[in-house]
Amino acid sequence: MSTIFSIGLSGLNAAQNALNTTSNNISNVYTAGYNRELTILGQSRADAGVQVNAIQRQFNQFVASQLNASISASSALKTYESQISQIDNLLADRSAGLAPLIQNFFSSLQDLAGAPSDPAARQGVLGTANTLSAQFRAFDSYLQDMQEGVNGQIKDEVTQINNMTEQLATLNREIALARARSGEAPNSLLNQRDQLVAELSERMDIRLEIQDGKSYNISLPNGQPLVSGTNHYRLEAMDAPNDPQRTVLGYRDSGGSLVPLSENTIKGGTLGGLMTFRAETLDKTQNQIGQLAVSLAVGFNEQHRLGQDLDNNQGTDFFSVGQPRAYSFPRNTSGAEVTAASFDATNIDKLRATDYTVRFDNAGEPQIVRKDNGQAVPTDEVSWKDNVLSFGGITLTFSGPPNPGDRYEVQPVRRAAANLEAEIADLDKIAAGNFVATSGNLSVSGLRAESGAFANASSHDFTLSTAGGITTVAPPTDSLITVNGEPYDDTIGIAAGDRIHLDGIEFVVGEVPADGQEATLSLSIAASGTGDNRNALALQNLQSKALVGGRASLNQAYAGMVSDVGNRTNIVKVNLDARQGLTDQLKAVQQSESGVNLDEEAANLIRFQQFYMANARVIDTASTVFDTILSLRN
Repeated sequence: MSTIFSIGLSGLNAAQNALNTTSNNISNVYTAGYNRELTILGQSRADAGVQVNAIQRQFNQFVASQLNASISASSALKTYESQISQIDNLLADRSAGLAPLIQNFFSSLQDLAGAPSDPAARQGVLGTANTLSAQFRAFDSYLQDMQEGVNGQIKDEVTQINNMTEQLATLNREIALARARSGEAPNSLLNQRDQLVAELSERMDIRLEIQDGKSYNISLPNGQPLVSGTNHYRLEAMDAPNDPQRTVLGYRDSGGSLVPLSENTIKGGTLGGLMTFRAETLDKTQNQIGQLAVSLAVGFNEQHRLGQDLDNNQGTDFFSVGQPRAYSFPRNTSGAEVTAASFDATNIDKLRATDYTVRFDNAGEPQIVRKDNGQAVPTDEVSWKDNVLSFGGITLTFSGPPNPGDRYEVQPVRRAAANLEAEIADLDKIAAGNFVATSGNLSVSGLRAESGAFANASSHDFTLSTAGGITTVAPPTDSLITVNGEPYDDTIGIAAGDRIHLDGIEFVVGEVPADGQEATLSLSIAASGTGDNRNALALQNLQSKALVGGRASLNQAYAGMVSDVGNRTNIVKVNLDARQGLTDQLKAVQQSESGVNLDEEAANLIRFQQFYMANARVIDTASTVFDTILSLRN
């Protein structure tokens, strides 16, 4: 009779556990990270009755890992999309964009060419120039605010990540203690740990390793540990060693030194999305805006100096613009710093919208690499002499010779637009007339005038003659001449393509005379008057010239930049939609295994309630039989 009671009692206990489990599932249906539990029943060891073997957590590690990886990628794309959309909206705005302002500026120059002495036309040029330069500064300010915003978000993400890794290490310890006490870890702690891993994956891409099937070890994609058993290791937000305005991730090495991580170490999660957006789009756009500003300023200034104002003086620089920036790496051993940086007007067509890394090799020669594509600048485009380095349309002056291994970060145009301003306020100083008059049969091109041209004379006349294959120049004014930056040497002579500098005037020789022949060139200050519009026409024609990188006009370059950002935005959105679809599918798979289904749990309540009632009836029957037996004896 005791066996019937034992069987019924075991059934009651089993049903009670099953009802508790089902109730727990129902109450946690909306709890984030909760995994459905099942009561696993088995035959009692006494071969009579039932026992609860385990309260099993429905968790699939393979599906969870796939889902976390997909969530990390989706989070990165979502962050990228939200940031790049701001730039896309800014550039594509027809009323706030640069395109209409550039057009207005050159339209005002057309008005100036029509009436070069009209104060209204001159005021129109200054007004549109100030408006255009102000918009360039506003664009740069907006992009710089985004740079600072990214820096702040990176710091916030690092704080959250460090808190999560600390909690994971704590949970590893608590789960180990729980296993030691009871042989099994509480499902609630396991759920908390897996939910933390999922939340961490939203912030960055990680590598998860399960040690002995129990303890979670978390590491960065490059293998550096964040959580190892009960220990956790912190990330730190730090200034980039090559750019104090840039926040990057730092990691403490075994010696306790803070080492910056490569910016492409983390690509997933919110943190990876921020860093990828900054490297791929924000830096590039800011450089493109800067390149546009420099091309406008340098190109316009070059032509304006070839003009003559209403006071019969040579035109001065019309625009000022921010100069290149250079930063030395902290581990440089020479102490040599970049003391001056400027744009090389004669090679401004080599200017590109990118940053550079300059490294000096064992021979003391500079090796220059573009940061946008990783390509080296050809050595024939690099000049290194007397601690002056010229390449890519810029010139850097060093305080001394760098040591082998010294490195420098160079940002030619990153903040150039921040300081673009119209320098002329006096209407009479607009150089609409022509300043340099040329005559003769020598073919020249690339004419440019420095400030203070013709300081030594009002005109220069000279003759090129070729004899024995060497082209020489006469008369004695050749003492003022330099050829390709070197003093003129009549034993070497002049060749086609040489850049000649003479009393502040530069030009490129197109074709030298044949053997036994001569060619003449006369340079002088042009006669100009209030109605002279020759330089105004030349300034207006700059609108269609390839000022930007020697490849595109200002409008073409801006349109290309808008198109590039728009295409990139569209690509990110398409990738986000595709990745989000995959994430949703994986979530559905995960929920089908681990999620709580209220209909199913309601059915289980009825089923286990009947199970409970049936076992209670067994006990009731056993009690009735026992009472009957006792009554028979009486």
